[in-house]
Amino acid sequence: MGKETGFLELDRQDRTYGPVDERLKNYKEFVVPLSAETLKGQASRCMNCGVPHCHTGCPVNNIIPDWNHLVYEDDFRNALQVLHSTNNFPEFTGRICPAPCEAACTLNLIDEPVTIKSIECAIVDKGWSEGWITPKIPEAKTGKSVAVVGSGPAGLACAQQLARAGHSVTVFEKNDRVGGLMRYGIPDFKMEKHLINRRAAQMEAEGVTFRTSTEVGVNVSVSSLKENYDAIVFAGGAEDARKLQIPGAELPGVRLAMEFLTQQNKRNAGDDELRAAPRGSLTATGKNVIVIGGGDTGSDCVGTSNRQGAKSVTQLEIMPKPPVHEDKGMSWPFWPLKLRTSSSHQEGAEREWAVLTKRVVGDNDVKGLECVRVEWKDGKMVEVEGSEFTLEADLILLAMGFVGPKKAGMLDQAAVELDARGNVKADTQVYQTSDEQIWACGDMRRGQSLVVWAIREGRQCARAVDEALMGASELPR
Repeated sequence: MGKETGFLELDRQDRTYGPVDERLKNYKEFVVPLSAETLKGQASRCMNCGVPHCHTGCPVNNIIPDWNHLVYEDDFRNALQVLHSTNNFPEFTGRICPAPCEAACTLNLIDEPVTIKSIECAIVDKGWSEGWITPKIPEAKTGKSVAVVGSGPAGLACAQQLARAGHSVTVFEKNDRVGGLMRYGIPDFKMEKHLINRRAAQMEAEGVTFRTSTEVGVNVSVSSLKENYDAIVFAGGAEDARKLQIPGAELPGVRLAMEFLTQQNKRNAGDDELRAAPRGSLTATGKNVIVIGGGDTGSDCVGTSNRQGAKSVTQLEIMPKPPVHEDKGMSWPFWPLKLRTSSSHQEGAEREWAVLTKRVVGDNDVKGLECVRVEWKDGKMVEVEGSEFTLEADLILLAMGFVGPKKAGMLDQAAVELDARGNVKADTQVYQTSDEQIWACGDMRRGQSLVVWAIREGRQCARAVDEALMGASELPR
């Protein structure tokens, strides 16, 4: 694969970022792509390693060595075909996937993995710019109809695969635009939304119908879907956010991260303030902001707060600070526990580790947050005596993850069986729920996870539905 001595001749060189002072002035993407010559050189570093662990590191099982070699040979068109054979939306994963494939790369043993994510993004971006990506319209219709609930990555992948198999597919989305968490949870500076619009237009040309502003379980009943469609796929995500259970958490200055991020994305889309913020504007401008939660959503709140002109931003994490470098012998080729610093962190934020929140300070408005440092003894979290401290705060954003799908409405009406964690119960072979007419995939089935996992589940679920409706399926798994 690639050039057999490429990894010996060239060091890893990845995409760079635009300057901080410039990118903080807007919400545009700021990643600087590699030049064509540099990209070819980086693709040549894909070594003939015998067992390409990148395959299994990637949830959609991208055939990475093959398209790396094709890029090295300057054959982007065939590289795109190989890439699309496993991934419906590489322009999404090429921007917002954390790249577990690179963690699994053999060259990561020396901290020099192939720049897989950047090459993936370059392939699909060139495919769009050259006009190679066009609708794949089925030669014949099956006469079967499928309702897909939710237009996040799982729902979109499932719907596109089913439409290409010849089924009539309708996607129901409760929000006013398609895209799910990618539309309103991922900031535009990480992924601009014209990318979603472009794929939605392709899918419409392939026969997919989108019904936005239509919430199943509210505007449309589950029973009506069962009457009018041969199969139903639940792909509504995990939207039940974990709450902050401390005194003062009910104050108006304590808000969910998703509300904060959604408002800004709606503004960026051109919505007026009434439409973007029906409960009242939520901004970080001139405020001392505390973000509780050390994951990607917390990082997105940091970047958005800085762009809004926050006075200060502090991000809290209850777990201890991870090591800067992982123990390769213990972790490779699996996803390692290590310190990760995002582009938003580089733009400015204080990060605090091993911190437990105790009380929100304030009367009608948030004034501060009382905290205490913690440590772990015999597997239990213990407060460090005398370590109490208070942070000044005007706005507290909760980015502590999600505990599962929302139950009210659709799931209550469907009465499908749930697993021990409160997710819709279905296995990864047939994806069928306890109701034989309903399937489930993505975060609604597996719990909070990555976009790339959602795409995988959407594709596999589509094959399972196709098999159930037709007795056999030619869709890839």
